[in-house]
Amino acid sequence: MNPKKIISLFIIILFSSTAFSQDKFTLSGTIMDANTNETLIGVNIVIPELKIGVTTNEYGFYSITLPQGTHVLQISSLGYQTIQESINLIKNNKKNFSLSNNETALKEVVITGSSSKTDIKRPEMSVNKLSISTIKKMPVVLGEVDVIKSLLLLPGVTNAGEGASGFNVRGGGADQNLILLDEATIFNSSHVFGFFSVFNPDAIKDLKLYKGGIPARYGGRASSVLDIYQKDGSSKGFHVNGGIGLISSRILAEGPLVKDKGSFLIGGRSSYAHLFLKLSEKQKDNAAYFYDLNTKLSYKLNPNNNLYLSGYFGRDVFALNKSFVNIYGNSTLNLRWNHLFSDKLFSNLSLIYSDYYYGLDLDFVGFKWDSGIKNYNIKYDFKNYISDKFKLNYGVNGIYYKFNPGTIKPTDDNSGINFDQLDKKYAFEPALYINADHDLSDKIAISYGIRYSLFYRLGQSTVNIYENNSPVTFNSDLKIYEKATPIGTEFYKKNKTIQSYDNFEPRFSLSYQLSENQSIKTSYNRMVQYLQLISNTSSPTPLDIWTPSDNFIKPQIADQVALGYFRNFKDGDYSLEVETYYKKVKNRLDYIDGANLIANRAIEQVILNGQLRSYGLELMFKKNEGKLNGWISYTLSKSEQQTPGRTNLESGINNGAWYSSAYDKLHNIAITAAYNLNEKWSFGGNFAMQSGQPVTYPDGRYEYLGITVPSYGLRNENRLPTYHHLDLSATLTPKKNLGRNWKGEWVFSVYNVYNRKNAASINFRQNADTGNNEAVKTSIFGIVPAVSYNFKF
Repeated sequence: MNPKKIISLFIIILFSSTAFSQDKFTLSGTIMDANTNETLIGVNIVIPELKIGVTTNEYGFYSITLPQGTHVLQISSLGYQTIQESINLIKNNKKNFSLSNNETALKEVVITGSSSKTDIKRPEMSVNKLSISTIKKMPVVLGEVDVIKSLLLLPGVTNAGEGASGFNVRGGGADQNLILLDEATIFNSSHVFGFFSVFNPDAIKDLKLYKGGIPARYGGRASSVLDIYQKDGSSKGFHVNGGIGLISSRILAEGPLVKDKGSFLIGGRSSYAHLFLKLSEKQKDNAAYFYDLNTKLSYKLNPNNNLYLSGYFGRDVFALNKSFVNIYGNSTLNLRWNHLFSDKLFSNLSLIYSDYYYGLDLDFVGFKWDSGIKNYNIKYDFKNYISDKFKLNYGVNGIYYKFNPGTIKPTDDNSGINFDQLDKKYAFEPALYINADHDLSDKIAISYGIRYSLFYRLGQSTVNIYENNSPVTFNSDLKIYEKATPIGTEFYKKNKTIQSYDNFEPRFSLSYQLSENQSIKTSYNRMVQYLQLISNTSSPTPLDIWTPSDNFIKPQIADQVALGYFRNFKDGDYSLEVETYYKKVKNRLDYIDGANLIANRAIEQVILNGQLRSYGLELMFKKNEGKLNGWISYTLSKSEQQTPGRTNLESGINNGAWYSSAYDKLHNIAITAAYNLNEKWSFGGNFAMQSGQPVTYPDGRYEYLGITVPSYGLRNENRLPTYHHLDLSATLTPKKNLGRNWKGEWVFSVYNVYNRKNAASINFRQNADTGNNEAVKTSIFGIVPAVSYNFKF
């Protein structure tokens, strides 16, 4: 199907909702928090006698088409009291609902309870949702609630160890995750090199992690999508909440701009551990801290139009005696317009700006280094509720990228460094998509769609020309890869296309309901990633460089299939999810031995195109109700990479054989639990254990000028020791909170209770005294107790 046909189909869809019988009517509206008017995402609206239902979208809107007559609606959401209400539907009707949280008693409606049981009927699979209330109950390092670290307790999700940035999903790299905050791309999700995430939990409304079965509206990454939405702010009253901890503190304020129509939200967070360094004469010029700011404005123009303006700004600072200063961070801004064309057609237009900056100030060598990536994104999405059994999502978007690989500036007139600018890179990535959710019968539901993406690598740039178009050569005598020497260059003027790509990305998922309490699901999706992270470390660092695909670097193409079994027990009190998957990624970057990546003007000279495959089995058993709730997850998986020789004369990497990728974790088990003893005390606990990370140890040594030098064999043949830790927390809520506007709680936590010294790395060196080689283990954390005070009013 070519693009013109797809666009024509979009036009037909816009008018398709009028083609259905008029003996049915549409009920639509918005569902909000009763205390703040905050719109609620993913609320279930179910009509039990008809066995049909719908969920609210990212802006709290729902629409469902029902037969004429009286129907009982059941409305539920995790953390809120479930309500039932009878509706007599004799014409199209708009009806808004307000849900009260579990702390508030409802008088006007019937309370039937709340459940987080697994959705059996929907074809959605390989998706994990976590409420902020659940995340805040988890004990974490240094007492800081952390969104990213909570994901590591889910099946199929790992990281490179303590103090490591990012996360890995189903054997993929951290750079293969699309991380969105209010639809804006976040390129680095960590503060202080992985100790904290950039997401202030007080400002977050909803988050969802897609590991597979990814809807067609998402694109641009090969592994997963983490979609996070900020709160809108209360339009009913002014509220403040925050927390004071040993390492950092936070505060967030929200309130009405115009009561019941407009709201604002502003939140700030900062660490201050570096201030204690000032007390030491030896450490007073050292620093390691972060700060960030979340903000959002919301305004309802009329019942059919809403405006939102949201932003995020964060920075990390790491300094050693003022001679080495590293500053990096994200900035985003998003202006959105929600418009309701009819009770069946919802739209959202977004104008998005995202900037990731990373820089160095190296005073001891006399220069500053600035680099980064900016993107400008316009997207227009539609959701068409055609009938109670058929819904369509479709839209278009275009992203313009500006890459700055590096700007070098002398720090002063005495510096021996001259100003230099590596060629800036530009790219444009347009896409359009269509996705259908279709209930074929009471037992079978499917979701299917396609995304058509394009990518243009644009000038203004100078491109090297190589013999046989090969920037990497193979030395058959030494059996090593080497940089090729350019035979010429070609300059491309601004906006002239250097290289272009286009790809169809089909998506499909199906659910077959075996009974009221169990189903099987399957899915397939193709994802294409046009941006590449130039990094040969297992965990992203602030100095890693993003670069667009071009005539030498091809886009990654990922295909994934999954099959799962899902079951609820005892009316949803317990849930079981079992999934198996297989994923293969073409054009995964690999590097020649000894590759120098920083400030490299010809990065193509050290890059090889390989492939990645991963497969595994995931299990998750959840207890959803009662004083004690939580889950146990286990993943058995394998992640491998292969970079064969390009000809029969080349050996490739590791002799062209499959080898363990840096993200390979054979076993991964996590247990998390929360126990509410009474109104005053609640407790939480986490246990995590995973196989050690693949590494390369020396397999021999030789002497050069009297110095013993280790020699290394094949990549990733060894592993770090098994990683595990146990964390506990206790939350004290004083009874004096009852009936008062001011509410506070004390959170006591212990990370790594039994003081496990997990290895972040193992380095080999020659002992200066004995001359013997020795292995030295580096650990980040032992046992870490913490206390924090949270408040709201």
